[in-house]
Amino acid sequence: MARMKDWVTGTTRAVAVARTWLGTRRPHADAGMTTSEYAMGTIAACAFAAVLYKIVTSGTVSGALESVIGRALSAQF
Repeated sequence: MARMKDWVTGTTRAVAVARTWLGTRRPHADAGMTTSEYAMGTIAACAFAAVLYKIVTSGTVSGALESVIGRALSAQF
């Protein structure tokens, strides 16, 4: 039997077949996030949004944004 390379794992075909029969072959991809991972991701995203909101609505940043927008609108072409 010819020993062809398995394009997924780089192992020989015989080893890939043996792993499949024995049930020890690694999964190709993660099945997805669990509920707790979704919860932690949501909490992190909300915390980041709150910090970003506080920064953007601060007096310094707000004044700088108004200045930039004012200069852009009053520019002559």
